[in-house]
Amino acid sequence: MSSLKLGLVLVTGESPASGTARWSDLRALATVAEQIGLDTVWVIDELLWRRPDRPPQGFWDGVAMAGAVAATTSRIQVGTWILSALHRNPGITAKAVETIDEISAGRFVFGLGAGHAWPGQARAFGLPEDHIHARFVEALEIIVPLLRRGRADFEGTYHAARDLEHRPLGPRPGRIPLMIGGHGPKMLRLAATHADIWSAYAEERNDLQEFGPRLAAFEAACADVGRDPSTIGRSAGISIAPGGVADTDGPPESALRGGPQAIADGLHAFAGAGYTQVEFILEPQTVAALEALAPAIALVKGS
Repeated sequence: MSSLKLGLVLVTGESPASGTARWSDLRALATVAEQIGLDTVWVIDELLWRRPDRPPQGFWDGVAMAGAVAATTSRIQVGTWILSALHRNPGITAKAVETIDEISAGRFVFGLGAGHAWPGQARAFGLPEDHIHARFVEALEIIVPLLRRGRADFEGTYHAARDLEHRPLGPRPGRIPLMIGGHGPKMLRLAATHADIWSAYAEERNDLQEFGPRLAAFEAACADVGRDPSTIGRSAGISIAPGGVADTDGPPESALRGGPQAIADGLHAFAGAGYTQVEFILEPQTVAALEALAPAIALVKGS
């Protein structure tokens, strides 16, 4: 039986291919994910994409949607993939995290990243577009003490918390898992220093040709800060297109494709390389596609 954790990423917003993801559809996906034995349902955190070559894409609020998924499920973990530190005040972010852990009765996984200004969403909302990494470093100086020790006192260039007490507390004071997503050397070092889980996502390939070197870079970052990499989860974010449901004519690197055994083999490869969990975007994002994936999930889980 594999110990690899598997999670479904909900794309909560508009899609050029399938239109707007309605709450009824997202709730159905979360329910089926729980039924077929997935470990986590992840909710993305984006605002508004304005790419020059495509129609605008808007997204439902990630915090509100994570709370809704937490309230409508009972066993599966619920996580943010990845909450943007750029979008929110860090003290209020910590409060939102504690609140969702309360709603979920201790099933929340706090995925956090620096965020990004691209493609125009920061400007559209009047958010900062500069010094994104420096802002994230300061945000961690507030978020981590609040969630781990219940208090923060910090005065920075971009953020401040003045004798801030973290109240009320949910079911797991100081123990909500923190997953930091990032690829570059600075982000890898922050993850190695602070995170319970490190997460990377596919940019070009959904296999170990891309994710193998990333894991090696993360292990090097752990060595730099004196952390045993076996004490932190290693997570890969990919796309999966089940055979018989999705179009299989695209390039093989566009998604992990095929029947149950092919997909299970691909997932086992991540575990064999040293990853402890995989989050996947489903192509297409439908209940039928998720049900078609269930035999592959069963093969990975050994049931």
